[in-house]
Amino acid sequence: MSEHVYKLLELVGSSKVSIEDAIQNAITRANETLRNIRWFEVQETRGWVEDGQVARYQVTLKVGFTLDS
Repeated sequence: MSEHVYKLLELVGSSKVSIEDAIQNAITRANETLRNIRWFEVQETRGWVEDGQVARYQVTLKVGFTLDS
């Protein structure tokens, strides 16, 4: 059984649509340059309000990925 070593990276994703979309935007973009992404954990959620309406969502994520052997 092989043991895994993980690297943690902090990302911030944003979206005008939803928190879920902000998460997906961060993961999708990170996947363009990182290999072996395995999990994420939402650390913080924020948003901007303009004219009494939610204008943007922002999430800070910790992303874990396995290191190459």
